[in-house]
Amino acid sequence: MLVISNNVTIAEWELEFSAIRAQGAGGQNVNKVSSAIHLRFDITNSSLPAFYKERLLAYSDSRITKEGVVIIKAQQYRDQAQNKQDALERLAELIKLATKVEKARRETRPTRSSQKKRMDKKTQKSQTKSMRGAVRF
Repeated sequence: MLVISNNVTIAEWELEFSAIRAQGAGGQNVNKVSSAIHLRFDITNSSLPAFYKERLLAYSDSRITKEGVVIIKAQQYRDQAQNKQDALERLAELIKLATKVEKARRETRPTRSSQKKRMDKKTQKSQTKSMRGAVRF
């Protein structure tokens, strides 16, 4: 069972694990042992609350397919159990990120002092440039 928050959990039967051979260096051992893990999680057929499903399906992440399946490949460790745990942690983190509600941005106005400084600089720059013109006698 994967615990997302106090009242949201994902049952083990909703997660599909498959062991695959890991990529990269590792000598002869990497060609024999399937230590990497592919975790598949179907969002639409899960027991997650509707809010979580909507937010996850709307979240733009390369690990979420168009069909609504989350695919996570974990191959950081040489041990299959550690990779499985890593995949579970990354799934929980993805769900938490997708459901995090961003605070609405409130527009701010420039201070009167900063507006005055800006106008003074513009005036100064204008005078400097006007002095660069051709000299007339």
